[in-house]
Amino acid sequence: MSELSATVHEQAVDAFGTVRIRPLDPEADAGVVHGWVSSERASFWGMNGLTREQVSEIYAHMATLDTHHAFLVVRDADPVAVLQTYEPEADRVGEVYDVLPGDIGVHLLLAPAGAEGARPGWTSALLTVVATYVFGTLDRRRVVVDPDVRNEKAVSRFLKQGFTAGPVVVLPEVDLPDVYIPEKKAQLAFLSRG
Repeated sequence: MSELSATVHEQAVDAFGTVRIRPLDPEADAGVVHGWVSSERASFWGMNGLTREQVSEIYAHMATLDTHHAFLVVRDADPVAVLQTYEPEADRVGEVYDVLPGDIGVHLLLAPAGAEGARPGWTSALLTVVATYVFGTLDRRRVVVDPDVRNEKAVSRFLKQGFTAGPVVVLPEVDLPDVYIPEKKAQLAFLSRG
């Protein structure tokens, strides 16, 4: 088993299945991830219009960083989400709030809902697994999320999961050699370890 396919967290969830979190393989996972990020429903993810190769390059670049990590979340044998974790002080979100020791940033993109994905409790089960991973396995104290304020569905999901709404902020644009991330108006939300 390669380092990229090694599971970093596995959790059985009653009436849901076994969920594994493993590092995203920029090349091998590019097809499935490109299909998700290029759909209109994922417009807030910021990768609409990118080719499969560009998506692969972005995740290959992320794999070289010590501060940002991408994972594929798999339920039983099916990919169900992309999870990204990051150190807030090394990200643009760290410019707009007071980062505390033990903070970790999280982005979560769910796969398009199929017949099973539309079940009640699907998102809650995945967010519970993610919380167990960052609080238990990574031993973090607080999670910060920064969904676009227009993404009311994501904001609502986080609040229903127990996150506390923070301020609405403007995240500055980032212009790197291979990546441009535009300015974003975000709703910060926080979940502290219990």
